[in-house]
Amino acid sequence: MSEILCVTSRALCAGRFLEQLERIAAAGPAGILLREKDLPLEDYVALAREALEICGRHQVPCLLHAFPEAARRLNHPLLHMPLGVLRAMPEEERRAFRVLGASCHSVEDAREAERLGCTYITAGHVFSTACKAGLAPRGLEFLREVCGAVSIPVAAIGGITPERWESVRAAGAAGACLMSSLMEAEDPERLLDAFN
Repeated sequence: MSEILCVTSRALCAGRFLEQLERIAAAGPAGILLREKDLPLEDYVALAREALEICGRHQVPCLLHAFPEAARRLNHPLLHMPLGVLRAMPEEERRAFRVLGASCHSVEDAREAERLGCTYITAGHVFSTACKAGLAPRGLEFLREVCGAVSIPVAAIGGITPERWESVRAAGAAGACLMSSLMEAEDPERLLDAFN
């Protein structure tokens, strides 16, 4: 099992999304974060069912993203939320999740996410990435500050490559998120192996 979390994006997937998801799950990432925010709830629930089945086959954790209602319907205890939406969730609802993550973009965000009960956070974007074209990266010093500000694991996101992995870990990150590189990878296992 690697320390790399796959963040999905159907729009970036070169081939059939579920087939690519199967290949990624078979490669053994730390988890798969089903980030398909553009879908209506019912479509997301249907996709989540299939993703959970795929992840279950390969014993890879699957985190649902931005749809707490979908997680409730599917009785699934792993959820990742945008911080602004998480902030509005009642404490009782947040506590219902065994794993709860949030996307953070500052030290203040990270501290708030921890106060709200998150068990981990993502922090970024660390390096330049096509997914955030035109936005300046926050850099390794930002990542170092975030990691030092919280006691929960931090996964770096944004432009993470095997060549940058050591510097990301040295900054204190417990893991990293890959989106476009895994969505487009012909050989996800080879890509994940490059991070070991």
